[in-house]
Amino acid sequence: MCDLDGCGAHRDMPPIIVPDAERRAFLKGLAALPLAAVLFDPLLARAQANQLEMISIDVPGGAPARGALALPDADNAPALLLVHEWFGLNDQIKSVAAEFAKQGFIAFAIDLFDAEPATSSEGAMKLMQSLDPQVATNKLVAAIDWLKKHPQGNGKVGTIGWCFGGGWSLNASLAAPVDVTVIYYGELNKTPDQLKALKGPVLGNFADQDTFINRTMVADFEAAMKAAGKADDLTVYWYTANHGFANPTSARYDAEDTRLAWERTLAFLKKNLG
Repeated sequence: MCDLDGCGAHRDMPPIIVPDAERRAFLKGLAALPLAAVLFDPLLARAQANQLEMISIDVPGGAPARGALALPDADNAPALLLVHEWFGLNDQIKSVAAEFAKQGFIAFAIDLFDAEPATSSEGAMKLMQSLDPQVATNKLVAAIDWLKKHPQGNGKVGTIGWCFGGGWSLNASLAAPVDVTVIYYGELNKTPDQLKALKGPVLGNFADQDTFINRTMVADFEAAMKAAGKADDLTVYWYTANHGFANPTSARYDAEDTRLAWERTLAFLKKNLG
């Protein structure tokens, strides 16, 4: 949820205030708070993240795919594979996985870096540059296969990611076709031949002030999807916002657009995953 210049900091925007009484109730498991409020408060994000189980999934011929698993109360649930930003698997992404579980999804937030999360753009860049694309792809494929077979699931799987993870959400869906793909301002440079591998519909949330994942890149992606015979499988939403608008800890956070994108994403997932 950041661009190549970083993510800014929430000191640069109006704070999201969680009253002490509500914070204490949340930490005791007695109250629900909006996801944005949880993500904005490091203490609450850590509490939410700590609810998840850290697991390892076997990858044939390679290192296991590690990540955080959140389970819903219900059986016969659809599954989601979450792919983190360039900072790695931090409390923020784990908290989003926990929220998806509350919404009825089996949510697995993978750690593609298999390392401690970065806390600076410099550290994040090092993590991203250290990534072996083939190793990452193998882990994603194994995770998708595991989710399809999860005993609590209905066999349907979707992918979702933000920024770095948005691009890898698409990569995962091409490597192991899934039922739905969601991209938040992720890299989209694919050919029509590559996109023919997609199985299910794709939802993209983009910001019109984004200078990297911009209108030109998205238009090229739309043209490639059309050439691949998949124009009807693509839904694109634009927001009057900047890159990283859905991250409450970013100076570019846009509360209203985040709420709208979240509602659209949930509706899209529930419609296509059951």
